Amino acid sequence: MKARTVELGLLVIALLTTCVGYVLVVLAQRVEVGAELLGQLQAEVGGFMAIVVILLLAAHVVVRLLAPLADGLLLPLAALLNGLGYVMIARLDEGLAASQSAWTFIGLGAFSATLLVLPDPKRLEPYRYTLALIGVGLLMLPLVPGLGVEINGARIWLRAGPFSIQPGEFAKIVFAGFLAGYLADKRELLTTGNRRVGPLTIPDARHFGPLLAALGGALMVMIAQRDLGSSLLLFTLFVVMFYVATARVAYVLIGLIAFSTGAYVSWRLFSHVQRRVDIWLDPFADPKGAGFQIAEASFAMADGGLTGTGLGQGTPEKVPFAATDMIFAAFGEELGLLGATAILVTFLFFVGAGLRVALNARSPFEQLLAAGLTALLGFQAFIIIGGILRVLPLTGVTLPFVSYGGSSLISNYIILAILVRISHNSVVGRAEELEELENRDDSQLPFSVRSSWKAVNA
Repeated sequence: MKARTVELGLLVIALLTTCVGYVLVVLAQRVEVGAELLGQLQAEVGGFMAIVVILLLAAHVVVRLLAPLADGLLLPLAALLNGLGYVMIARLDEGLAASQSAWTFIGLGAFSATLLVLPDPKRLEPYRYTLALIGVGLLMLPLVPGLGVEINGARIWLRAGPFSIQPGEFAKIVFAGFLAGYLADKRELLTTGNRRVGPLTIPDARHFGPLLAALGGALMVMIAQRDLGSSLLLFTLFVVMFYVATARVAYVLIGLIAFSTGAYVSWRLFSHVQRRVDIWLDPFADPKGAGFQIAEASFAMADGGLTGTGLGQGTPEKVPFAATDMIFAAFGEELGLLGATAILVTFLFFVGAGLRVALNARSPFEQLLAAGLTALLGFQAFIIIGGILRVLPLTGVTLPFVSYGGSSLISNYIILAILVRISHNSVVGRAEELEELENRDDSQLPFSVRSSWKAVNA
């Protein structure tokens, strides 16, 4: 199957890139401490390469068995981002790298399990209201006394012994399912409208009720938890999916007005929002205090220049939370503008592949779900990178597949599995349609249909 052959070739490239980066990091660290080089290099790099090869090949085999007709770009792009992230985390903190390798193993397990237990995402469509309740419930768990803990000013974590998990990462996926189900059912009513207000034709207000209730409840919980990044991401998901479902620019404008109003009110009412905005506008007003993180990130990226200082040769560890919130600044320092741009381009390729999956999906629910999940990853990357570059206030969300964090990595691999499944099912759906047209002259069929037939029978 051509798609799987392409996938395997790209996985090999991702594997080689990751291993070369890891070798450079190990060499820089061992030369720095004056250790015996050859023996330790063989032990560390050999073990790392064996683990990476086994994990990636296992994921490839799972896709080949469970979704053989899926897009061949999705898994290699995720593997490249995950691998580069691991290399930088290992360079910053060996203890975190050990934990990240375990989370990667669990994430790939979640990826395989999702492909196995979700053969048809359309089965989730009738349970849209159940998904909304589950999403709000997941967000509320950290507020339960005895379960939730507050870390760095945000109460978004559950802790059990040495392990902690962020249920909000999984709630976003669930909300994407709810929005896809509701909008697929109501898209015509929300598009056409039956009431006229001035020059605008608007739908009946009752069709907005469940959407506003779910969104309002989720945002209120996240604001109470001081989880500003996830609040912004969920609101963006809502606006994007609404536009994809209705193609009405008016809804985007209304969303922007509502967001601007809410942002202004939050800035006026909450002191922590005011601090974030002040740091964003001028981090160098207090470079050794409140603005220290952004100031150090700016210095780090400036030191990187065009080509970077080289892996292991910079000082990104001076930036607070470099392995989580600020890992893009670490890449900017040690890989320079070229390396940082390459990471951005990788995300753009991933978003493009996800949107292609949405365009080719066979049902409105799958189209909306694929578009929403792709928007989640794309805008999450934009929000955190924009915060580091001071395009936006820093919100503290993770860079998908790259930053350290178990909850984020597992949820990202679940999103990847859903996109892979929808991609495979869309090709299968076309093949079933083509069976009914088998006796027709191929030249009379649309080009997209002929292409799908060839892909299925390759």
